[in-house]
Amino acid sequence: MAFELRQQLKLSQQLVMTPQLQQAIKLLQLSRLELVTAIQQEIEQNPVLEELAPTDEGEDTDSRKLDSNQEETGPSAESSEQTAEVQMEATSSLQEIDWQDYANEYEPLPSFRPSNDPDLPSRLDILTKKQDLQGHLYWQLNLATLSEEEETVGEFIIGNLDRDGFLRVDLATIAEATGCDEETAEDMVLTIQEMDPPGICASSVQESLLLQLDRLDLTKSLAARIVRDHLSLMEKRNYAGIVKATGCSRAEVQAAINIIIGLDPFPGRQYSDEEPHYILPDVYVYKLDDEYIIMMNDDGLPRLQISNFYRGILKDEQAAPGDTKNYIKEKMNSAAWLIKSIQQRQRTIYRVVESIIKFQREFFDIGVEHLKPLVLRDVAEDIEMHESTISRVTSNKYVHTPQGIFALKYFFNSAIERRDGGEAMSSMSIKNKLKAIVQAENSAKPLSDNAIAEIFKKDGIKLARRTVAKYREQLGILPSKLRKSTTF
Repeated sequence: MAFELRQQLKLSQQLVMTPQLQQAIKLLQLSRLELVTAIQQEIEQNPVLEELAPTDEGEDTDSRKLDSNQEETGPSAESSEQTAEVQMEATSSLQEIDWQDYANEYEPLPSFRPSNDPDLPSRLDILTKKQDLQGHLYWQLNLATLSEEEETVGEFIIGNLDRDGFLRVDLATIAEATGCDEETAEDMVLTIQEMDPPGICASSVQESLLLQLDRLDLTKSLAARIVRDHLSLMEKRNYAGIVKATGCSRAEVQAAINIIIGLDPFPGRQYSDEEPHYILPDVYVYKLDDEYIIMMNDDGLPRLQISNFYRGILKDEQAAPGDTKNYIKEKMNSAAWLIKSIQQRQRTIYRVVESIIKFQREFFDIGVEHLKPLVLRDVAEDIEMHESTISRVTSNKYVHTPQGIFALKYFFNSAIERRDGGEAMSSMSIKNKLKAIVQAENSAKPLSDNAIAEIFKKDGIKLARRTVAKYREQLGILPSKLRKSTTF
């Protein structure tokens, strides 16, 4: 069979995404904090783009608009490049703050040296980072009288503790990594186990609990015996089995269990250096009379404009060579597109929230129990956008409502049919009802998944046992045997 070259025409359609379109899609799915970071990066990379200073009171900010009909070379000199619909407030200038007054505002004692003394320590010199578990143990290790080899081994052991405070390497690994013998490695493990917090450097929860009991001089107690020999029964809350296995009275077993419950199975977590994650809503929804008002949260978002300096260079034919002007035009187009993309992002979020309020009006009026089933397609058809756009808009976005702060994804959930043929309920409403049922149950006789399904059945809600189990796990609710009260 002979091979030959031939030419053939083929007509096809395909979507080619320009860099500007890719940027607009990226901005659409960013969270509020990520958007601020992206804008700051663009300001640093694009010399034409500037952050507008705060306007004085009484200034007509609406007069600063971006003309969408202007040429791609950039906006005109009479109009600003800042967004019209979206007012993005800038933060106050750091130069306006009197740092000297701020630093001395809360000084408890008067200074005996002049306030302008360069040797006088400032508050910035005494700022500290929250101490983590390793730092806490290194501090104790430095206070101990150890040889250089023991310090090296101790530092290696501390460095291999996980966030729970457990040692995840064996003695052979420690000895091989530090060049010591296993006896020295074992001695250093025992040394660190004597440090604070109690139960640290254990290999398991069981060993950690035994170390804590040993610190309380309860090594030979019933509590230590239960942890050592019958911990699996305690995990299942089979207290009758513990009574039978130990031969002790119920009162004695109950007292021992109370001691064990007071221990910390994960001693390292109390020194966790994880910082809390604060949520800033992207949208505020307020109720005024019988209407809901939507306000975009623009606090902290830079207000953008195109530099008049570079605009003047383009106007002056002799101010710069052609290559420089082409570069400025390119950057102006990029800046104008960024501002328009931010405008479009804010408008789209506004329209999505407006549609959500239309579908979930009873939720905003009453509460979670009246949340209705809703899917992305419903909102997409309502505002005539694609489902993928709605998905991007609702990702990592939060709204402040009269019922609290919720993620926009919270309002989209599946439907649960009713046995009586009534209006379907949302899965989120079912979860809220499930949580209320568990909270109201008798802790001595917790309800099984079948029993909870029967309660829903009496209310006319069609819910299978496995669905109850799935929702219970999603809510972080333990099975009935683990919800049983510790008293018996």
